[in-house]
Amino acid sequence: MPRDSVRRRRTRPLDRLLPRLRVLHPQDKLRVCCFMSEQVNGEQTAALIEQARRPYLACPECQGTALNRCGHANDLQRFKCKACGRTFNSLTGTPLARLRLKTRWLAYFDCMREAACTVKSAAAKIGVHASTSFRWRHRFLKWTRLDRPARLVGIVEADETFLLESQKGARQIKRPARKRGGVANKRGISAELVNIVVARDRDGKTIDFIAGRGALKAAALHDYLLPKLAPDVVLVSDANAAYKKFAREARIHHEAINLSQGRRVSGPYHVQNVNAYHSRFKGWLQHFRGVATAYLDNYLGWRWAIDLGRIDSAERFLRAALGIIST
Repeated sequence: MPRDSVRRRRTRPLDRLLPRLRVLHPQDKLRVCCFMSEQVNGEQTAALIEQARRPYLACPECQGTALNRCGHANDLQRFKCKACGRTFNSLTGTPLARLRLKTRWLAYFDCMREAACTVKSAAAKIGVHASTSFRWRHRFLKWTRLDRPARLVGIVEADETFLLESQKGARQIKRPARKRGGVANKRGISAELVNIVVARDRDGKTIDFIAGRGALKAAALHDYLLPKLAPDVVLVSDANAAYKKFAREARIHHEAINLSQGRRVSGPYHVQNVNAYHSRFKGWLQHFRGVATAYLDNYLGWRWAIDLGRIDSAERFLRAALGIIST
Protein backbone atom coordinates (compact mmCIF):
# COMPACT_ATOMS: atom_id res chain seq x y z
CA MET A 1 0.00 0.00 0.00
CA PRO A 2 1.40 3.46 -0.87
CA ARG A 3 2.90 5.36 2.06
CA ASP A 4 0.68 8.44 1.52
CA SER A 5 -2.52 6.40 1.84
CA VAL A 6 -1.23 4.82 5.08
CA ARG A 7 -0.50 8.30 6.49
CA ARG A 8 -3.99 9.49 5.54
CA ARG A 9 -5.59 6.48 7.25
CA ARG A 10 -3.62 7.16 10.44
CA THR A 11 -4.77 10.76 10.64
CA ARG A 12 -8.45 10.16 9.79
CA PRO A 13 -9.69 9.77 13.43
CA LEU A 14 -8.18 13.14 14.34
CA ASP A 15 -9.53 14.73 11.16
CA ARG A 16 -13.00 13.52 12.11
CA LEU A 17 -12.64 14.69 15.72
CA LEU A 18 -11.53 18.29 15.13
CA PRO A 19 -14.69 19.50 13.34
CA ARG A 20 -16.80 18.07 16.17
CA LEU A 21 -14.78 19.96 18.76
CA ARG A 22 -15.44 23.25 17.00
CA VAL A 23 -19.21 22.99 17.47
CA LEU A 24 -19.09 22.11 21.17
CA HIS A 25 -20.58 24.39 23.81
CA PRO A 26 -17.91 26.64 25.43
CA GLN A 27 -18.21 24.77 28.74
CA ASP A 28 -17.68 21.45 26.97
CA LYS A 29 -14.66 22.90 25.15
CA LEU A 30 -13.25 23.87 28.53
CA ARG A 31 -13.78 20.33 29.80
CA VAL A 32 -11.93 18.97 26.76
CA CYS A 33 -9.06 21.40 27.38
CA CYS A 34 -8.82 20.35 31.03
CA PHE A 35 -8.90 16.67 30.07
CA MET A 36 -6.15 17.05 27.47
CA SER A 37 -4.08 19.19 29.82
CA GLU A 38 -4.22 16.48 32.47
CA GLN A 39 -3.23 13.85 29.91
CA VAL A 40 -0.23 15.87 28.80
CA ASN A 41 0.75 16.67 32.41
CA GLY A 42 0.46 13.00 33.33
CA GLU A 43 2.74 11.94 30.49
CA GLN A 44 5.20 14.72 31.36
CA THR A 45 5.23 13.75 35.03
CA ALA A 46 5.75 10.07 34.24
CA ALA A 47 8.60 10.92 31.87
CA LEU A 48 10.28 13.12 34.50
CA ILE A 49 9.93 10.42 37.15
CA GLU A 50 11.43 7.73 34.97
CA GLN A 51 14.22 9.98 33.76
CA ALA A 52 15.13 11.03 37.31
CA ARG A 53 15.02 7.52 38.75
CA ARG A 54 16.70 5.65 35.88
CA PRO A 55 20.27 5.83 37.33
CA TYR A 56 19.03 4.53 40.71
CA LEU A 57 16.77 1.67 39.60
CA ALA A 58 17.28 -1.49 41.63
CA CYS A 59 15.07 -4.24 43.00
CA PRO A 60 13.60 -3.13 46.35
CA GLU A 61 13.75 -6.76 47.55
CA CYS A 62 17.30 -7.90 46.72
CA GLN A 63 18.86 -4.68 45.32
CA GLY A 64 19.56 -6.47 42.06
CA THR A 65 20.07 -4.37 38.94
CA ALA A 66 19.41 -7.08 36.33
CA LEU A 67 15.87 -6.18 35.29
CA ASN A 68 13.35 -7.02 32.61
CA ARG A 69 10.62 -4.68 31.40
CA CYS A 70 7.22 -5.96 32.48
CA GLY A 71 4.51 -3.83 30.87
CA HIS A 72 3.05 -0.54 32.02
CA ALA A 73 0.73 0.45 34.87
CA ASN A 74 -0.51 3.93 35.77
CA ASP A 75 1.59 5.46 32.97
CA LEU A 76 4.81 4.05 34.43
CA GLN A 77 7.06 1.30 33.13
CA ARG A 78 7.06 -1.77 35.37
CA PHE A 79 10.18 -3.85 35.91
CA LYS A 80 10.77 -7.43 37.01
CA CYS A 81 13.91 -8.48 38.85
CA LYS A 82 15.69 -11.37 37.14
CA ALA A 83 17.04 -12.64 40.46
CA CYS A 84 13.98 -12.74 42.72
CA GLY A 85 11.04 -12.02 40.42
CA ARG A 86 9.85 -8.93 42.31
CA THR A 87 7.98 -6.40 40.17
CA PHE A 88 8.12 -2.66 40.81
CA ASN A 89 8.12 0.73 39.12
CA SER A 90 10.14 3.94 39.38
CA LEU A 91 8.15 5.16 42.40
CA THR A 92 8.54 2.02 44.50
CA GLY A 93 10.48 2.78 47.66
CA THR A 94 10.12 6.56 47.32
CA PRO A 95 7.92 8.88 49.44
CA LEU A 96 5.60 9.20 46.41
CA ALA A 97 4.82 5.49 46.08
CA ARG A 98 1.09 4.69 45.74
CA LEU A 99 0.03 8.33 45.49
CA ARG A 100 -2.59 8.90 42.81
CA LEU A 101 -3.48 11.69 40.38
CA LYS A 102 0.02 12.15 38.99
CA THR A 103 -1.53 14.38 36.33
CA ARG A 104 -1.86 17.12 38.97
CA TRP A 105 1.46 16.79 40.77
CA LEU A 106 3.34 19.44 38.80
CA ALA A 107 0.53 21.94 39.35
CA TYR A 108 0.64 21.14 43.07
CA PHE A 109 4.41 21.65 43.16
CA ASP A 110 3.86 25.08 41.61
CA CYS A 111 1.35 25.85 44.38
CA MET A 112 3.88 24.86 47.04
CA ARG A 113 6.40 27.25 45.57
CA GLU A 114 4.06 30.16 46.28
CA ALA A 115 4.52 32.12 49.52
CA ALA A 116 0.99 31.62 50.86
CA CYS A 117 0.28 28.02 49.90
CA THR A 118 -2.23 26.74 52.44
CA VAL A 119 -3.62 23.22 52.28
CA LYS A 120 -7.10 24.43 51.35
CA SER A 121 -6.00 27.01 48.77
CA ALA A 122 -3.80 24.45 46.97
CA ALA A 123 -6.64 21.90 47.05
CA ALA A 124 -9.09 24.38 45.53
CA LYS A 125 -6.63 25.48 42.87
CA ILE A 126 -5.88 22.03 41.47
CA GLY A 127 -9.21 20.37 42.23
CA VAL A 128 -8.48 17.78 44.95
CA HIS A 129 -9.87 17.25 48.43
CA ALA A 130 -8.20 19.07 51.33
CA SER A 131 -7.17 15.75 52.92
CA THR A 132 -5.42 14.79 49.66
CA SER A 133 -3.68 18.16 49.63
CA PHE A 134 -2.47 17.63 53.19
CA ARG A 135 -1.22 14.10 52.42
CA TRP A 136 0.62 15.29 49.32
CA ARG A 137 2.26 18.19 51.13
CA HIS A 138 3.93 16.01 53.73
CA ARG A 139 4.81 13.20 51.34
CA PHE A 140 6.46 15.73 49.03
CA LEU A 141 8.39 17.22 51.97
CA LYS A 142 9.76 13.98 53.45
CA TRP A 143 13.08 14.51 51.67
CA THR A 144 13.62 17.84 53.45
CA ARG A 145 14.48 16.09 56.70
CA LEU A 146 17.67 14.82 55.04
CA ASP A 147 18.57 17.88 52.98
CA ARG A 148 21.15 19.55 55.21
CA PRO A 149 24.86 20.34 54.78
CA ALA A 150 27.23 17.71 56.08
CA ARG A 151 29.48 20.19 57.92
CA LEU A 152 29.56 23.80 59.07
CA VAL A 153 32.95 25.50 58.95
CA GLY A 154 34.63 28.73 59.97
CA ILE A 155 32.55 31.13 62.06
CA VAL A 156 29.27 29.45 63.00
CA GLU A 157 26.42 31.48 64.47
CA ALA A 158 23.90 29.64 66.62
CA ASP A 159 20.76 30.84 68.31
CA GLU A 160 17.39 29.46 69.33
CA THR A 161 13.89 30.64 68.57
CA PHE A 162 10.62 29.46 70.07
CA LEU A 163 7.17 28.50 68.81
CA LEU A 164 4.12 27.71 70.87
CA GLU A 165 3.60 23.95 70.99
CA SER A 166 0.69 22.91 68.76
CA GLN A 167 -1.33 19.70 68.61
CA LYS A 168 -3.29 20.89 65.59
CA GLY A 169 -5.05 17.96 63.89
CA ALA A 170 -4.45 15.51 66.76
CA ARG A 171 -7.32 13.16 67.57
CA GLN A 172 -6.63 13.44 71.30
CA ILE A 173 -5.18 16.61 72.81
CA LYS A 174 -3.03 16.06 75.89
CA ARG A 175 -3.77 19.51 77.34
CA PRO A 176 -6.77 21.86 77.56
CA ALA A 177 -7.71 23.21 74.14
CA ARG A 178 -6.93 26.83 73.30
CA LYS A 179 -7.94 29.16 70.53
CA ARG A 180 -5.82 29.35 67.40
CA GLY A 181 -3.17 32.01 67.79
CA GLY A 182 -3.29 31.69 71.58
CA VAL A 183 -0.49 32.43 73.99
CA ALA A 184 1.32 30.38 76.59
CA ASN A 185 -0.15 30.22 80.07
CA LYS A 186 3.24 30.79 81.68
CA ARG A 187 5.45 33.79 81.14
CA GLY A 188 8.95 33.46 79.74
CA ILE A 189 10.47 30.24 78.46
CA SER A 190 8.48 27.21 79.56
CA ALA A 191 7.65 23.68 78.45
CA GLU A 192 4.75 25.12 76.43
CA LEU A 193 7.29 26.40 73.89
CA VAL A 194 9.13 24.34 71.27
CA ASN A 195 12.83 25.20 71.13
CA ILE A 196 14.24 25.44 67.58
CA VAL A 197 18.01 25.88 67.22
CA VAL A 198 19.43 27.27 63.98
CA ALA A 199 23.16 27.25 63.23
CA ARG A 200 24.56 28.99 60.18
CA ASP A 201 28.09 29.57 58.92
CA ARG A 202 29.29 32.52 56.89
CA ASP A 203 28.92 30.54 53.63
CA GLY A 204 25.17 30.39 54.24
CA LYS A 205 25.08 26.69 55.06
CA THR A 206 22.38 26.13 57.65
CA ILE A 207 21.27 23.35 59.95
CA ASP A 208 18.29 23.40 62.26
CA PHE A 209 16.80 21.02 64.79
CA ILE A 210 14.16 20.85 67.48
CA ALA A 211 15.94 20.87 70.83
CA GLY A 212 12.92 19.85 72.90
CA ARG A 213 10.65 22.01 75.00
CA GLY A 214 11.58 24.99 77.10
CA ALA A 215 15.09 26.22 77.84
CA LEU A 216 18.01 24.96 75.78
CA LYS A 217 20.14 22.16 77.26
CA ALA A 218 23.78 21.47 76.42
CA ALA A 219 22.90 17.79 75.86
CA ALA A 220 20.75 18.72 72.83
CA LEU A 221 23.69 20.63 71.33
CA HIS A 222 25.93 17.58 71.80
CA ASP A 223 23.35 15.33 70.11
CA TYR A 224 22.42 17.49 67.11
CA LEU A 225 24.94 20.30 66.64
CA LEU A 226 28.32 18.76 67.46
CA PRO A 227 28.27 16.12 64.65
CA LYS A 228 27.78 18.96 62.13
CA LEU A 229 30.68 21.16 63.29
CA ALA A 230 34.22 21.10 61.92
CA PRO A 231 36.79 20.74 64.75
CA ASP A 232 38.25 24.23 64.23
CA VAL A 233 35.02 26.26 64.13
CA VAL A 234 34.40 29.40 66.13
CA LEU A 235 30.96 29.12 67.69
CA VAL A 236 29.21 32.46 68.15
CA SER A 237 26.06 32.68 70.27
CA ASP A 238 24.30 34.89 72.78
CA ALA A 239 25.13 34.64 76.47
CA ASN A 240 23.00 31.52 77.04
CA ALA A 241 24.90 29.31 79.50
CA ALA A 242 24.03 26.17 77.53
CA TYR A 243 26.33 27.23 74.65
CA LYS A 244 29.16 28.03 77.05
CA LYS A 245 28.86 24.63 78.72
CA PHE A 246 28.61 22.84 75.38
CA ALA A 247 31.66 24.61 73.93
CA ARG A 248 33.74 23.88 77.04
CA GLU A 249 32.83 20.17 77.01
CA ALA A 250 33.33 19.85 73.22
CA ARG A 251 36.55 21.92 73.33
CA ILE A 252 35.27 24.38 70.74
CA HIS A 253 36.29 28.02 70.65
CA HIS A 254 33.27 30.05 71.74
CA GLU A 255 32.44 33.75 71.47
CA ALA A 256 29.42 34.99 73.43
CA ILE A 257 27.58 38.19 72.44
CA ASN A 258 25.69 39.65 75.39
CA LEU A 259 22.62 41.08 73.69
CA SER A 260 21.00 42.08 76.99
CA GLN A 261 23.74 44.69 77.46
CA GLY A 262 23.12 46.17 74.02
CA ARG A 263 26.22 44.50 72.57
CA ARG A 264 25.40 43.12 69.14
CA VAL A 265 28.77 42.97 67.37
CA SER A 266 32.24 42.15 68.60
CA GLY A 267 34.68 42.47 65.72
CA PRO A 268 33.75 39.77 63.18
CA TYR A 269 31.48 38.03 65.67
CA HIS A 270 27.70 38.49 65.74
CA VAL A 271 24.50 36.43 65.37
CA GLN A 272 22.72 38.72 62.91
CA ASN A 273 22.71 36.19 60.05
CA VAL A 274 20.99 33.51 62.09
CA ASN A 275 18.54 36.03 63.58
CA ALA A 276 17.63 37.20 60.06
CA TYR A 277 16.97 33.56 59.16
CA HIS A 278 14.66 33.28 62.20
CA SER A 279 12.76 36.33 60.99
CA ARG A 280 12.31 34.95 57.47
CA PHE A 281 11.16 31.59 58.81
CA LYS A 282 8.60 33.01 61.23
CA GLY A 283 7.27 35.54 58.71
CA TRP A 284 6.78 32.77 56.15
CA LEU A 285 5.23 30.45 58.74
CA GLN A 286 2.45 32.95 59.51
CA HIS A 287 0.81 32.16 56.15
CA PHE A 288 -0.17 28.72 57.43
CA ARG A 289 -2.14 29.98 60.45
CA GLY A 290 -0.62 27.48 62.85
CA VAL A 291 1.64 24.49 62.23
CA ALA A 292 1.39 21.23 64.16
CA THR A 293 4.55 20.51 66.13
CA ALA A 294 4.51 16.94 64.77
CA TYR A 295 5.17 18.30 61.26
CA LEU A 296 7.52 21.13 62.22
CA ASP A 297 10.59 19.32 60.84
CA ASN A 298 9.00 19.34 57.38
CA TYR A 299 8.40 23.09 57.52
CA LEU A 300 11.96 23.75 58.67
CA GLY A 301 13.21 21.78 55.68
CA TRP A 302 10.75 23.51 53.33
CA ARG A 303 12.01 26.94 54.43
CA TRP A 304 15.63 25.82 53.96
CA ALA A 305 14.82 24.56 50.45
CA ILE A 306 13.26 27.93 49.57
CA ASP A 307 16.24 29.88 50.93
CA LEU A 308 18.70 27.70 49.04
CA GLY A 309 16.75 27.73 45.76
CA ARG A 310 16.23 23.95 45.79
CA ILE A 311 12.67 24.25 44.43
CA ASP A 312 12.90 27.01 41.84
CA SER A 313 10.81 24.96 39.38
CA ALA A 314 8.11 22.28 39.62
CA GLU A 315 10.38 19.79 37.83
CA ARG A 316 13.21 20.32 40.32
CA PHE A 317 10.75 20.04 43.20
CA LEU A 318 9.58 16.68 41.81
CA ARG A 319 13.16 15.38 41.67
CA ALA A 320 13.74 16.52 45.24
CA ALA A 321 10.51 14.85 46.43
CA LEU A 322 11.86 11.62 44.95
CA GLY A 323 14.96 12.05 47.11
CA ILE A 324 17.20 13.22 44.25
CA ILE A 325 18.61 16.50 45.52
CA SER A 326 20.67 18.50 43.04
CA THR A 327 23.07 21.10 44.37
